[in-house]
Amino acid sequence: MRSLATSGMGAALLALATGFGLAGSGVGAAEEPRVIAVSAKRFEFSPKEITLKVGETVKLQLTTEDVTHGLFLKPLGIDEEIVPGKTTEVIVTPKAAGRYTTICDHFCGAGHGGMKMTIVVE
Repeated sequence: MRSLATSGMGAALLALATGFGLAGSGVGAAEEPRVIAVSAKRFEFSPKEITLKVGETVKLQLTTEDVTHGLFLKPLGIDEEIVPGKTTEVIVTPKAAGRYTTICDHFCGAGHGGMKMTIVVE
């Protein structure tokens, strides 16, 4: 009997909160960041360039299908390992405008030294 009363109370509170526009309205909830997919393969990143905005939080979803790669960009605090078959997510909020070169910092073969991507922050 007690569980019925408790669940009835919960339903009543939810109905009340919904009536006041509090439930599911996003009040106090953070906005989801924009998602940018980045894939790595010998010896390139795709896309080759992405544009971000100062103060905008974005989620980079990093993938690879061939070998382990790295994504390194010290000014934005990025230092990630990208493992085949797994999605690595990185949250970034740029603080300063600029044009930055991101490198693969995990040796992936003979063309490794030229594996770069540009991140433009406006």
